[in-house]
Order: sequence, then structure tokens, then C-alpha cells
Amino acid sequence: MRLGIAAAVLAVTAAMATAASAQEPVKLRLAMSGWTGFAPITLAKQLGIFRKHGIELDIVKMPTSNRHQAMASGDVQVITTTVDTHLLYASSGVPVVQVLALDTSSGGDGVAVRKDIVDIKGLKGKSVAVQFGGVPQFWLAYLLKHNGMSLGDVRLTDLQPSDAAAAFVAGQFDVAVTYEPYLSNIRKDPNGKILVTSAETPGVIIDTLAFQPDYVEAHPEVVKGVVDSWFEALDYIKANPAEANRIMGADVNQTAEQFAESAKFVTWYDRDANKTYMTETMPKFIKEAADVMLEAGLLRREPADLTALYTAKFVQ
Repeated sequence: MRLGIAAAVLAVTAAMATAASAQEPVKLRLAMSGWTGFAPITLAKQLGIFRKHGIELDIVKMPTSNRHQAMASGDVQVITTTVDTHLLYASSGVPVVQVLALDTSSGGDGVAVRKDIVDIKGLKGKSVAVQFGGVPQFWLAYLLKHNGMSLGDVRLTDLQPSDAAAAFVAGQFDVAVTYEPYLSNIRKDPNGKILVTSAETPGVIIDTLAFQPDYVEAHPEVVKGVVDSWFEALDYIKANPAEANRIMGADVNQTAEQFAESAKFVTWYDRDANKTYMTETMPKFIKEAADVMLEAGLLRREPADLTALYTAKFVQ
């Protein structure tokens, strides 16, 4: 009898341990920047939304050029960046699957110039502060291409977006390509102006969130939890804008009012926008982005299968 009771106790204990283990949140590390478009991720973490979906998220801020290396090494499992940068990652041997469209820049990216420059063609021969291997360089190549020029027509210096903005305000460059919240500092600079913003190139600067293919296949429930957490964060922003702006602004050393101002230049993608983008827009745009990058020399070769770089199943 005692053996039977002991066995039963052991069985119950084991079951309880298994249940507790099943409830332990999955640990994820996500690499991103301080770009305003990514702020709802920070909000979802601060509000405990990820944890509600069984995810313990650790956010790591790092340059775009390092994120795919961190993913390849296993240091991070999730990365956020632009479609063009994901193309660069894939072509360098780090496969990615984009599962969520985060935002589009609606004026949040800009080309700052000295006041004597009146158009893109006026950039010829000028010194330009721009981040290499990221969206600023891609967007600059896109703008130059559409004006009959190339990256070879300007003098480039590799600087992170925050440093590019600071250097421009300090008078060190003729041109700077940067984005919010750093672009707001240039808007106040009496010695410069914003020549063009992403509002004039709609649909070109798109941020997405990606995992590696093996992770998506092995842990679809975790991927779905991340995607759903994003949508819940957007719902919170709509319902509680002041508090949401306070939390998101604090992460980039802005007041709620300052963050709200920078967020005017970003459009976050909700579930409906994702369904349209991931099923209809992505197939066309990813090919156009690859063509621009190949011509500009930013991409050595196009990934063999562009359709393998994204999936719409998690936003349905």
C-alpha cells in the first residue's frame, strides 16, 4: 500500500513539475535599433504583453550590420530591419524568414543638406554621412538611381544614423542620411534643411521582423506569439496614446510629446495592413529592391528564391 501511495505521489510530483516547466516562458533575444518604428516592441515588453504569450523577450540594440551575424551565431533569434537589409543578410548566407511587416517610413527618413543644395542632382561630389549596409545607403542608392546617378557620384562616410545626424549639425558633412528620432534634431538646424523625406517615396522603406527558417519550423507557436504581441501593442497605443508615448519615448530619451512628434512620420502596420502587404505587396517589392541593390553594387547576387524570404501565415 505504501509503495502504491509513494508511486502516486511521485507521479503527481512529476506531473506538477512537467506543468510548471511547460509554463516557463520561452526566452528570446531580439536585435533592433532605436528607430521610432520599432517602439511598439519596447512597449509590448514593458507592458508584459510578450510574457502573456509565453515569451521572455530580451531586446538588444545593435547596428544593422551586426544583426545577421548575431543571429547566425545564435546570440539572437529575432531581428528587425528593412526588406532590403534582409536581402543583404540572405545573400551573405544567413537565411531569414520575414513573418511580420512592422512599419513604413512616412517621412521618418530624410536626406539633410546644406541650404545651397536644391535637388538630388546637387549631391554630386558632396560629402555624405550614411550608414553602410543598411536602409540609409539603400534609400540613397534608390534616390540617386531615379535621378540618373549612382553611389559613385558622391563621397561616402560610414556613420550610424545617430552619429550622421550629430555630425551634420556640427557642420562636418554636406549631406546626412538619417531617420527619426535623430532626424528631428536636424529639422531644428538653422544651417541645413531636409531635401527629401520618405514621404516622397512611399512603400520603399519598409521594416519587417524575421526569424531563421529552422526556428520558424520548430517553434511556430513562439513566432505567432511575437506577431500577436505586436498587434496587441498597437491596440494599446490606440486606446492609451499618452501613456504609450511616455513608455516608448523613455526608451530613446524623449518625452511623450517628443516621441509623439517623431511618430507622426511613421505608419505602423496592423493586422489588416499586414495581410495586404505580406500577400500582395511583398512579392513585387522584394524583387524591385533586389534589382536596385544589384545595380548599385550593394548586393553581389540575388538570393536563389525570393519567395523563401517571407511568409504571410502568421498574420492571418
